[in-house]
Amino acid sequence: MPSEPSSGVKFEIGHVLFIDIVGYSKLNIHEQSEQLEVLKQVVRGTEQCKKAQAESKLLRLPTGDGGALVFRTTPEAPVLCAMEISRELKKHPALPVRMGIHSGPVNEISDLNEQANIAGAGINIAQRVMDCGDAGHILLSRHVAEDLEHYRHWKPYLHELGECEVKHGHKISLVNFYDDEIGNRELPHKFKAGREKKASKTRTYGITLASVVALGLLLGWVFYRLGQRPSVPLTSGTEAGPHVIQSIAVLPLDNYSADPQQEYFVEGMTDELTTDLATISHLRVISRSSTTQFKG
Repeated sequence: MPSEPSSGVKFEIGHVLFIDIVGYSKLNIHEQSEQLEVLKQVVRGTEQCKKAQAESKLLRLPTGDGGALVFRTTPEAPVLCAMEISRELKKHPALPVRMGIHSGPVNEISDLNEQANIAGAGINIAQRVMDCGDAGHILLSRHVAEDLEHYRHWKPYLHELGECEVKHGHKISLVNFYDDEIGNRELPHKFKAGREKKASKTRTYGITLASVVALGLLLGWVFYRLGQRPSVPLTSGTEAGPHVIQSIAVLPLDNYSADPQQEYFVEGMTDELTTDLATISHLRVISRSSTTQFKG
């Protein structure tokens, strides 16, 4: 028979709406106070907050630049609240706010000042969901989106984003929630940066592969002319007739990729080509130190 948990912590499923003001730390003290006051009035004025508060089904967690609302009702409650907030914020264009929603375990605790507080994975993940967005975004965890997509009236609002990397290298699957009136339809900056990085890696891989193939073909041709058939000289045509090439220099290759970190690979290719050509006994290869001056 399993033993009783020693911690005594009681968790419940909370439907969390995490909110913060974008660029809050760059504001002066007066601006911070003013924007926080406006946000408080907007949030407290929503029907969902009033209803949950009246039923003692709402927990609030202030965070300095925003806060978390934990609804102990239905998964739709934080979504409906976010919609109300988004519509009301259109009257306050100077107040950039982003929101993240997740349903997960939460528990009430007491902090060092013996004040009531809220903790749990539900809070942590909701914050990470929010952190992946920009001003105006309402982002949902895949878990919340799955709860909503069973209902026809929510489907037009749900727009798949894919995975976003958060703290400690973890990835979470997100959905952007918007229509013509609420939310932000633009791709979040973190997703743009991730896709640009992936595209850059793809371009670099393509350039690298093409370079390797070209190097292989060149080496194959040289070995064929000088290694496999030594009686047939490698020649260079002139007006006076062909003459045998007795020495060759490999000039430093250039990095044409968008990634400066590939410079080490380009230098390695130059060294590799120089070394391989030097194995041909009757061909003199100019040293790398002598050709470095021609780089660029």
